Amino acid sequence: MLHYPNMPDSRNCPDGRCLAFEKYDGTNLHWEWEREFGWHSFGARRDEFNLNSSGIKSFERAHPNLRGCGELFNSTLAEGIGQVFQENTNYTPFASFKVFTEFFGAHSFAGLHEDGDVKEPKLFDVWVEPFGMIGPRQLVADFGHLNTARVVYEGRITGQFVEDVRNGKYNVQEGVVCKGGTGGSDVWMVKIKTRAYMERLKSTFAQEWENYWE
Repeated sequence: MLHYPNMPDSRNCPDGRCLAFEKYDGTNLHWEWEREFGWHSFGARRDEFNLNSSGIKSFERAHPNLRGCGELFNSTLAEGIGQVFQENTNYTPFASFKVFTEFFGAHSFAGLHEDGDVKEPKLFDVWVEPFGMIGPRQLVADFGHLNTARVVYEGRITGQFVEDVRNGKYNVQEGVVCKGGTGGSDVWMVKIKTRAYMERLKSTFAQEWENYWE
């Protein structure tokens, strides 16, 4: 099962206003919360484990380079996100949620992480069952007080904006994710990466660099 959808690049993107969030160079993780049970499962994009001591150990055997992410999420984001689900009237009618975070450190690159690096989980999306993904403005309004992806731009995706991102104007390492829509099936998102990141991929992965590009 693919827990987070593949994201297109900026070609043929919708014609509408968006929020552009910084795209962090790490590993996409998901965390699931039920009103009756609280936080109960987590995993990478294609797997899922129980969010308890046994499940965390199994996850770390499968993903040794992501060691520590379960404890880190529990100690930094879990309580605050759960409180929003319990107290914010936007969410009290619903029982099941999935949130997405990027796990990374200062020296993370293309999904690789250094053992001694200090890591953090950055919240970047929230899925409400059966509604779907919440809109970007609702994400900022309801979860912006937590460690959430930084907004670097608001407006239309113009050719000039794409070039500005590629040329490093917005002080992002990998690039940005542009998100529009109000929520559910209306939400759309595209990614734009920097030329500096492209060159780093080419120097590291040679002919395979496009596997890590847009």
